[in-house]
Formats: sequence, structure tokens, C-alpha cells
Amino acid sequence: MAQSPSCAKLYAAPGNPGIEAHAECVAIAADDIDGLIAFVKAHSIDFVVVGPEAPLVAGLADRLRALDVAVFGPAAAAARLEGSKGFTKDLCARAGIPTAAYVRCTSAEEALAVLEGFSIPVVIKADGLAAGKGVIIAETIEEAQAAIDDMFDGAFGGAGAEVVIEEYMTGEEASFFALSDGTDVIAFGSAQDHKRVGDGDVGPNTGGMGAYSPAPVLTPYLEAEVMDRIIRPTVRALAAEGTPYVGVLFAGLMLTDKGPKLIEYNARFGDPECQVLMMRYAGDLAALLYAASTGALAGATPPAFASDYALTVVMAANGYPATPEKGGAIHGIAEAEAGGVRVFHAGTARADGQIVAAGGRVLNVTATGRTVTEAQARAYAAVDKLDFATGFCRRDIGWREVAREAE
Repeated sequence: MAQSPSCAKLYAAPGNPGIEAHAECVAIAADDIDGLIAFVKAHSIDFVVVGPEAPLVAGLADRLRALDVAVFGPAAAAARLEGSKGFTKDLCARAGIPTAAYVRCTSAEEALAVLEGFSIPVVIKADGLAAGKGVIIAETIEEAQAAIDDMFDGAFGGAGAEVVIEEYMTGEEASFFALSDGTDVIAFGSAQDHKRVGDGDVGPNTGGMGAYSPAPVLTPYLEAEVMDRIIRPTVRALAAEGTPYVGVLFAGLMLTDKGPKLIEYNARFGDPECQVLMMRYAGDLAALLYAASTGALAGATPPAFASDYALTVVMAANGYPATPEKGGAIHGIAEAEAGGVRVFHAGTARADGQIVAAGGRVLNVTATGRTVTEAQARAYAAVDKLDFATGFCRRDIGWREVAREAE
């Protein structure tokens, strides 16, 4: 946004030590809807881009539109695409969008009974927002039963008040992005995320430990199929039901032997995919997002991306995704950014004159290259320049494409 010629002044709420070099940070929490509205009024803000999912689900975009402020992000009713996995599955059923077979359950007793009709492995999902961690891939019936009990016992807070049980789909995962102004839709690139916490895709699911873009496995033919069978039907269905979708549709896909199927939607760009998309984006982002926010996508300049690959490695705090260790000092960021590498801040703060970890996922070390292999080498060379004793990362981000490039 700061690089956009059309953006004269940029504020970030609440911001962090990384974004403060590019925007004026204001101490308002992302979920403080009243505080954000008051700031918008006081500063005559004319365009708002909502990053996280929680304020969208809470209706921030609705409040802004009521003030005639342009906002990139769906209304609360449309943000249910991310806010309720069951809502999205039901929409898929109504619109004929390919996805996994599923059942919605409102009690542990019902879920345990329904479970008997599914094969193992099986996917158990908390229906609501769980910061990317409310999904359990159960390899045994006992794991599935334990996941159901945990969710209804409050392991994910209110997100687990309802549970979705899904068939396990096999194939390779990929992420696809599209922008919508409520009527028109344009594609906005692809990426491949790495959800499991450990090398070799082992351990619990996280919000994402790294990604690369584009994802060659999502060929132009498959991208066209995704737009025709998943993205456009979703936008049409929401518009027909009186809840037009304005913002970015982030589709998590499984590339099965029967074609792409929707795993789930995010109602925002998402980490770590956003970092690799933005490293490659070559246009005026603010202008494009404003066009989406004002019903003008049809006349907007199409998105343009550099041909290079981008790859990002998440540096997380020890203990993530369970209980991350906060307060650990971080040094060497300037050294890591030498040679065109970008270190994006996520869970960081300032304490006693130094940058410290203040969340689970702390930094995104992001590099570009002519191949995924080259981008990976540059990213890990930068990781190795960081001094973050209480942090860790996966050492195999991009492994699938690196293996294909070596063939």
C-alpha cells in the first residue's frame, strides 16, 4: 500500500515495529470497532483496507459503508465464508461447488454418532474463527473422538460451539486468490502454503509456516476451472442471496484426481500467502483494491505480477502453535534484509529499545528468485543471519516444487 502512487497517507492500526517504517501507527486494536470508526471520522479517512478476519465478521465493513467510506473487505453477512465453515459448506451444496462431503453437528453426541459414517482419516473442524488452528486431521477413530470432545469442551473457545466433520480429500493443496467488487471477479495469483508445524509436513496444523508463489501445480487450465466452478459461483450465489461479496476471496484448494475442490475460504489475504503475493505484485495496489471497493473492477487495470518466484519462511516463537514463548529478543534484521530480502513483521513489539517476540508467528523472511530453489536458498540464507534464540522455523519450505525442479 505504501508503494502505491495513489496512496498519499497511510495509517496502520495497531501496527508493529516493521510497518512503522511505512505507515503511521495508531494504538487502536484491530477488533476495537468503535475506536476504529472514531479514528476514521476524526481523520476524514476515505479508504480502509481490513486485514484480519475478526473485525470483518464483527461488522467493521458494514459500519464503514454506513458512513459512505470505501472499504476493502466483505460485510459481516458475506464474511461468514470464513466465520462459519458450515455456512460455506452449505453454500457449496446449494451452488454445486465441488468440495468434500460433510455433516454439521451441534453437540458432541451428534458428532460422535455422525463420525461412524466417515472413513479414517477424517477431518474435524471447529465451525468458527480459530486463528487457523481449528482443524484436526484425525488418523485414528480415537483421535477423531478426542478432537470432537476437545472442541465441544471449549479448546477453541466459541469457535467449537458447532463442528463440521468432513471426508478426507487426497491430493496436493494450493491457494488461489480472486478480487470481487460484488459483481465482477478477477484472478489475483496463486501460492502454496505449509500448514503443519514440522519439516516433512508433520505435527499440528498452524496458521502457516511458509509459502511460495506462484504455485506451478495450479496450471492456467486449473486456474480457469477454479474461477468457473468455485469462485464465480460463490460470488453469484452470495449476490443472489442479497449479501454481495466485496474484497478478496482466498480459496484453499485440494487438487484431487477429480479436479480442484474447495477446502475452505478466507475472507482476507492471509499470512503467509500475502507476503509472497505482494513481493511479486507490480501495480498500484491501493488503486486496484479501491476499484474493487467501489464496484469498478470491470474497468480496472488487470493485476500484474513479476515472473520471479517469491518464497517466505515463518519464524515462530518456541512453543507455537500451543503456547508461544513471548519476549525473546530479535537481532540481525537489517543484515537479513541485505540483497533484496524482505523481513515482514507479524508478532513483534519494542521492549527496552529492542525488537522482541510478541506472538506465535513472529517474522516472515521473504525472498525472490528465478526458481523456487533459488528463492528458497536466498530466504534461508537470510534466516541464518537472524539472532532469535527463542524462535524456530521449518527448513523445508517449498520442498515439493524444489523436488520437481530437480527432476
